[in-house]
Amino acid sequence: MTTNFTRSTLIPAVLASAMLGGCAPSLQPIQVTRFHAPEIATAGQYGSISVVSAPSGGGEMGSGATLAVAPYHDAVLAELVRIGFTPAASGSSTRVAEVKLTRDTWQPGRDGSPVSVGVGGSTGSYGSGVGVGLGIDLSGPPPEQVGTHMSVVIRDRASGQSVWEGRAEQVVAAKQELAQPAASAQALAKALFVDFPGENGESYSVKQK
Repeated sequence: MTTNFTRSTLIPAVLASAMLGGCAPSLQPIQVTRFHAPEIATAGQYGSISVVSAPSGGGEMGSGATLAVAPYHDAVLAELVRIGFTPAASGSSTRVAEVKLTRDTWQPGRDGSPVSVGVGGSTGSYGSGVGVGLGIDLSGPPPEQVGTHMSVVIRDRASGQSVWEGRAEQVVAAKQELAQPAASAQALAKALFVDFPGENGESYSVKQK
């Protein structure tokens, strides 16, 4: 059966579709990878620990960016205490957690061409399914993104030996609450230490809410 559409009915439909397409996309999950030495899995009570910035290797936020890294140090310490570590002053703990943090902001480019096709049912780059020759892109620019990468290495203070390490990566739109340092720090720390110490060499995803 052939259905005839008029220009007056197509334009409102395309406008509605474009506005729906501009809604915020679902959050990408946090990506986590972890490794640990055999003794950390059987330690039970894990002993005392302090949290410090990892030695700077360039690009990451080190001890010089105290205000920027503070929410992440606090979130990591809170999770370590929750799983059985005892907080201690720096320099006196049996273990130390070294935190390395990088945060990048960027503006993604558009993929494909705007929805701009002639009448006749052609499909635009966003899968509109209809074409009315509007000649404009109603989707707007892609939202600015913030990527945060946090890694934590737990070392034995006396020997310097690494007994556990993990890294978590998060990408969210800059306008979302999870892009703010306090919210980002809590989300990354919770994802990183879930079911501690975890399986050696495992990688997994944690859905963001």
